[in-house]
Amino acid sequence: MPHAVSRLRAACLAHSSTRPHLDRGIPRKERCARCRLAPSHCMCALRPQLAAPPRAAVCLVMAEFEPLKPSNTGWLVADVLEQTHAFTWSRVAVDPALPALLADPQWQPYVVFPGEFVAAPERVVSELAPPLRDGRRPLFVLLDGTWSEARKIFRKSPYLDRLPVLSLKPDQLSRYRLRRSSHDHHFCTSEVAALCLALAGDVHAAQTLEAYLEVFSARYLSARQSVPPDPQDQAHLRLRGLAAPPR
Repeated sequence: MPHAVSRLRAACLAHSSTRPHLDRGIPRKERCARCRLAPSHCMCALRPQLAAPPRAAVCLVMAEFEPLKPSNTGWLVADVLEQTHAFTWSRVAVDPALPALLADPQWQPYVVFPGEFVAAPERVVSELAPPLRDGRRPLFVLLDGTWSEARKIFRKSPYLDRLPVLSLKPDQLSRYRLRRSSHDHHFCTSEVAALCLALAGDVHAAQTLEAYLEVFSARYLSARQSVPPDPQDQAHLRLRGLAAPPR
């Protein structure tokens, strides 16, 4: 069954008549519909299945064309975590399922965003609240887009204003290699999701997502360079060591 980001991509393709050219190569490259890589570098057989579902979940609020980008890593989050929700952001036409999800009593939502850009510092937390008696679980709201798009989503989404803001303070620098950023501390969506999962105690899921991103990045770049994938490199070996049998 297609996951949340796959369904969002299909909806974008069906309803958008003015799509940008998102492949860097000309002519547009043939890609696997499921993993978005060139057929010669397809990694569908490597999609991991977690032995146990994580306690936390992820809600992706995605900029308009983000689900269509081959390099989007929110797709990888949905590949690994069945409890991934995805919505296309709009300032005026909000999907009613999004505020309904944020109000669902089974979840304690956190908007993940740098604290130094939050006007009300009392909203900012650097760690999760202790488990509540009512059993609510963490729901991490990730703003999936460029930095300017993420800032716009954060500022212009009133339904996010009542939520605590989780400001991550990772020790490491981003290792994401598929899009350029002028700041090493800007993490891709998949890296942010892995950091959040680790913070929630879902360590195995976090490690699996990190390894899956490394394999995706390696295959994406080798396809761009017309180099065969190396299934015995460190990234592939790490993923195989972490993953349950693929689904």
